[in-house]
Amino acid sequence: MTKQDYLELLVKNIHSTTVATIGADGHPQTRVIDMMLYDKQGVYFLTARGKAFYTQLMAQGYIALSATREKVSISLRGKIKNIGREKLDEIFEKNTYMQSIYPGDTRSALEVFCLYEADGEYFDISVPAHIVRDSFTIGKATQEAPGYYVGESCIGCKLCYSVCPQKCIDITKKPVVIDQHHCLHCGRCAEACPKQTIEKRV
Repeated sequence: MTKQDYLELLVKNIHSTTVATIGADGHPQTRVIDMMLYDKQGVYFLTARGKAFYTQLMAQGYIALSATREKVSISLRGKIKNIGREKLDEIFEKNTYMQSIYPGDTRSALEVFCLYEADGEYFDISVPAHIVRDSFTIGKATQEAPGYYVGESCIGCKLCYSVCPQKCIDITKKPVVIDQHHCLHCGRCAEACPKQTIEKRV
């Protein structure tokens, strides 16, 4: 799937997300926020100026969010910007329940934010024996997927495969190759490797 596919899934299918910022006490704080729109620029959500969440967004300019539905999840962490009332009318047109929460001109209390630069992850455990994982980005060049990678000093002993819960390591090659789209990131392969040639990348 493409980045736009993942954003469509987030906004249209999952919609409600748990968003984290740093509270006034210096500790993480979460709340449920609906993702209202998406386009090539990013993902859009809103909040009222009088809320502590608004103050944190303005001060920090960064969020992390996670959302899940039917054993499929999407996580994003990155930079946000306030775009004021831009896209507010479009949000209310496409998310009609908002018209009952903020009827008439009471929507003037709201401002829209765009998550415009972020690292994302898609994770699907709906088929437990064959999980699917993918990485994507918003507003930046594609980065190498995090996970475990096998180095050139691999001796092809296959111990990594024997301890892998998903059996997602191609042992027909040397060095063996971990399929990042099906890896749990559990680290058992790295623990079992006698040459310690499997490294974790984040």
